[in-house]
Amino acid sequence: MTVTETPIATFSLVALDCPDPRALAGFYARITGWPVDQDADGWVQLRSPGGATIAFQRAPGLRPPDWPSDERPQQLHLDFDVPDLDEGERRVLAIGARKADYQPSEKFRVYLDPAGHPFCLVLE
Repeated sequence: MTVTETPIATFSLVALDCPDPRALAGFYARITGWPVDQDADGWVQLRSPGGATIAFQRAPGLRPPDWPSDERPQQLHLDFDVPDLDEGERRVLAIGARKADYQPSEKFRVYLDPAGHPFCLVLE
């Protein structure tokens, strides 16, 4: 598909609902190495050197996705490229991730963050 129109907007961030924005921001800061840029009541945002970033929004009643079920689908997930899946797995498990039971491919691995959101480590 070729886009010939002038873009409407520039993508800036994705926000994840979670019960504890500071804790989840700390988890993803350890994965990405990005520092906290904004920490307001119920909203924490990381600062990415590349532009688009990740934010975390308080949602006390969050019911996390039940991946890969359609009952409570993931709706979105984050991918992180790694040079070594085994080393990446060791490191994300050490900071609180859980490996998903279902693994659909050998080229990437699916994990759940501390709030239950699926994310993937993808072999570069």
